[in-house]
Amino acid sequence: MPTGDETSQPVAGYFAGGNDDSTANLSGIDKITFSADTKSTLTATLTSARARPAGMANSGVAGYFGGGYDSAKVSGIDKITFPADTKSTLSATLTSARDSLVAMANSGTAGYFGGGNDGANISGIDKITFSADTKSTLSATLTSARYGLSGMANSGTAGYFGGGSDSGGRVSGIDKITFSADTKSTLTATLTSARIRLAAMANSGTAGYFAGGYDGAYVSGIDKITFSADTKSTLAATLTSARDSLAGMANSGTAGYFGGGTDGNIALANIDKITFSSDSKSTLSATLTSARFNFTAMADSGLL
Repeated sequence: MPTGDETSQPVAGYFAGGNDDSTANLSGIDKITFSADTKSTLTATLTSARARPAGMANSGVAGYFGGGYDSAKVSGIDKITFPADTKSTLSATLTSARDSLVAMANSGTAGYFGGGNDGANISGIDKITFSADTKSTLSATLTSARYGLSGMANSGTAGYFGGGSDSGGRVSGIDKITFSADTKSTLTATLTSARIRLAAMANSGTAGYFAGGYDGAYVSGIDKITFSADTKSTLAATLTSARDSLAGMANSGTAGYFGGGTDGNIALANIDKITFSSDSKSTLSATLTSARFNFTAMADSGLL
């Protein structure tokens, strides 16, 4: 959680990978510069064009994109070093090659990749310790093995994994990883409906947001988890259109962004912005380089 000793230097958010309308895999990384909500595209790309990866960031230092599916399931983790936006690949890999996983981070300390599918649904959680970019695996696991979930974090305190699909079908539950001991608990609060292929982002220190997905129909609603009591409310604001397979990231303290996805007919390129002070929605004039779904995002919020 940000403290009084930290300064906020908002920088940018990054959207990476996915599929376009032709269902071709994508390797490109779009960057949204927060100061003006403008879009550029990195020269650096993912090591391979892939769908269904996961992303998280050590703000002020680097972002990480792991897993996904190119011509096979992927175990590798690419690293984007800030502010030069250069790409390298970690020697550490996920415990198994997988797609449809999710990631979140305790910025300054470690990032976590959870769930997914490696031929079977996964309940395990891999941890990347940022100081050495080493991988370990938590003894704590998700409440059930699942894929198509989403995650966000109250940096310094806890991370949250919500939704997805397990052997029983779509999930509404939200698991919480307390960072001090890497222990798992499950919130009493649940998503408004059981859903898969949703997205999440967080205003660290205040609240996290789960948006979109598929619950038997495409979802436009946005659920809010207030961190002080882990309670759930639902915003009056909604996504511009109901969709799943979207991605989310946040400029903590200011606004969160949900981009792309599919409404079942076409891939989408627009980016919705949730201003945290009022939980109101606007839509950026900037769009993704190409309409896409099954992609991921992370953000350098500049919290030091």
